[in-house]
Amino acid sequence: MEPKVEGSVSLTAALLTSMVSLNISPVCDDQAFELYRLQTALVQQRRVREMIDRDRRLRQYLRRRKAFLMSSVTAVLSIFTTTRNRHVWVRNRSSEDNFWSSVELFDDDEWKAQFRVSRATFDYLLEQVGSAIKRRRTNFRVPIEPKRRLAIALWWFARAGEYRTVSIMFGVGIATVCNIVRQVTSAILERLHQRFLSLPSDQRLDDVMAAFKERCYPQCAGAIGTTHIPVSPVALSRDRPDDYLNERGWHSIILQAVVDHKACFTDVYAGWPGSTSSASVLSCSDLHTKAEDQADGYLFPKEKSVLIEGVEIPVHLIGDTSFPLKPWLMKSYSLKDQLSPEQHRFTHTLSSACSVVDTAFTRLKGRWRCLLKKNDIDASNMSKVVVACCVLHNICEIRGDSFLPEWNTGTVNCSSYLRQPDMQPYDGDTFCPAEVIRKTITYNLLTLLQH
Repeated sequence: MEPKVEGSVSLTAALLTSMVSLNISPVCDDQAFELYRLQTALVQQRRVREMIDRDRRLRQYLRRRKAFLMSSVTAVLSIFTTTRNRHVWVRNRSSEDNFWSSVELFDDDEWKAQFRVSRATFDYLLEQVGSAIKRRRTNFRVPIEPKRRLAIALWWFARAGEYRTVSIMFGVGIATVCNIVRQVTSAILERLHQRFLSLPSDQRLDDVMAAFKERCYPQCAGAIGTTHIPVSPVALSRDRPDDYLNERGWHSIILQAVVDHKACFTDVYAGWPGSTSSASVLSCSDLHTKAEDQADGYLFPKEKSVLIEGVEIPVHLIGDTSFPLKPWLMKSYSLKDQLSPEQHRFTHTLSSACSVVDTAFTRLKGRWRCLLKKNDIDASNMSKVVVACCVLHNICEIRGDSFLPEWNTGTVNCSSYLRQPDMQPYDGDTFCPAEVIRKTITYNLLTLLQH
């Protein structure tokens, strides 16, 4: 920049000299000096900007060099620094007298009584989700091992105890219990949901249909039903808590589930407010979308349909009168109507086959009693807990981890306090192909069973 500035100044000086030598008028002389003054001001401004840019680049360089030096020092120190107990950050919790310290001494019966699963099922779950709930060791503390994390979550699912009580029993912090329950819930949904909770297909579908046929109902791939799960109004302050009040006057979310002949869940949908009808919940579910998006309106393969008196009877679900009548969803007749003997028999047979839904809900809530208590968890997280419990229920049923009758002890008292709302029949059905299918099944039930 310096040579260029000197050149411009010398050029201006030469111009002025030539003008003087040529005896140019005073007016032109004034214009020349004004031009010189402007050029000088521009040169000064350019120098100021250059100095500011030079200082800015210097400051950036110094900051980067300082950050590099600090990171290098930190990296070197982290290599040579040994693990230390930071009493300011970590609370020393004795593990000698708490519940977790004596868990290894439990026999199989005591283990199952505490965690609602056998030791073998617990080890299987740990193998499946252990890597997802494992935490990295740091210089500040030793992480809680995956085994204890899973045990904390299962104990909370089974008991729904206060976080403070669980923290004392397992020797961890109160906030840690809350975080562990959420982490284990997410791990179960990510690792196990798709594997253990899906609608039947192929050979499994044939087995389910054969089992329901033994229950005297043909062409059935499962029964659908709903139940209410209590939630605390404290956790609904931002979600219009009045919407969650059901007809019994307590706050709840709705669990819609499809159940097979073994009382295992094949499809679940949870989270809608307790004031919502069963038909509305169904219409918003993925199950409804999957069925209605099919070109033929069937939920299961069309090649498994049966032709009776010119009417195609598809493989379908069955449910109570709170659901709408669909080609893929049959329901019983309303007892308020004047029914023929065939309609009475159809209603009785369908209702008997639907009893697997009540069995599944009873075992689900008896094993995982967090679904019987008003938990201070927001509705979205409680929905995840409900689905995770359904997955755990399926794992226990599939592995033959039996449900103990004493787990239902006390649920009667709880149910008397939080009685399930009465079923509200859906009255929006009109004469449609689904009605033709139901009528054909009704008057040809024996023929279908013999098919």
